[in-house]
Amino acid sequence: MDKASLETLILELHDIEAVKFGSFTLKSGIVSPIYIDLRLIVSYPSLLIRISDLLSQLAAPLSFSLVRNFLDANRSVAVPKPAAEVAVKASARVRVPYGERAKVSKNPAGKRLFEVMEAKQTNLCVAADVATAKELLEIADKVGPEICLLKTHVDILSDFTPEFGSQLRQIADKHNFLIFEDRKFADIGNTVTMQYEGGIFRILDWADITNAHIISGPGIVDGLKLKGLSKGRGLLLLAEMSSKGNLAQGDYTEAAVKIAEQHSDFVIGFISVNPASWKWGPSDPSFIHATPGVQMVSGGDSLGQQYNTPYSVINDRGSDIIIVGRGIIKASNPAETAREYRVQGWEAYKASCS
Repeated sequence: MDKASLETLILELHDIEAVKFGSFTLKSGIVSPIYIDLRLIVSYPSLLIRISDLLSQLAAPLSFSLVRNFLDANRSVAVPKPAAEVAVKASARVRVPYGERAKVSKNPAGKRLFEVMEAKQTNLCVAADVATAKELLEIADKVGPEICLLKTHVDILSDFTPEFGSQLRQIADKHNFLIFEDRKFADIGNTVTMQYEGGIFRILDWADITNAHIISGPGIVDGLKLKGLSKGRGLLLLAEMSSKGNLAQGDYTEAAVKIAEQHSDFVIGFISVNPASWKWGPSDPSFIHATPGVQMVSGGDSLGQQYNTPYSVINDRGSDIIIVGRGIIKASNPAETAREYRVQGWEAYKASCS
């Protein structure tokens, strides 16, 4: 590991308060001005992986007996279950089942989403991008039995009324799915607080989950969290996008992960495209990855949207939820088509667990 990477690692340890400054009496009796508590990294698998890699590099020149003695001396350090089991699987880059991840989720909306996915055997989210509330409610009722999540764009509904939220909630409760308002908040904290809670749409009242860009910095999460956390709501951060030429990649994606880890009681995961390719490894297993631009056949449209198949998104790209829009809502039989997508998505998930 080069000097720059090592410095970044140290700063990240400090961010999660694993590096502490003060006066500490160590087990040896020595008083130290610094204390490093690596027990905390069990909740940050991406850090766990990098530290493990670094330790393996450092241990390479040592004799086997020295390494064995070190492991024996530290074997008694306790890590609470089920967090330990989940973190070990995550650090080994093994797919952790949804049910196990529900147990370590720090947010009620995230926990419930994992539980719904497991109970209904579905990782399908339908993007109900239609022009009227009447159409949206009809589609929600048709595809409800097949989905874990319904994605809405409330600001494109020409016939929106204040009753829309309660009407959609009734359908969601009937079919046991969560509501995701794809608002893509992007302003400063104070502004998004008002946009989330107020206005004509009152998103906070009826949407279990919403999402945000991080272009304005972590303050946007603070603002949404101020209103949403107490109501059990969850937030997805846009770490990647599926449109051609988008700028959400590289350092931007990594910054989204860091912000999420700092707010894991409210941020439940990411809108992502290919989390398996992230150079810093998988994020906290309690985080959900939802990927848009899914159709039965790979390709794209005239406006730059890029499509991938359910198997590719779940099995190859390491995502958790497939987001399907036009492939279902434009179908002659949306309910039957949603069932086909649900089966394909779930089969891909089962294959990735084996």
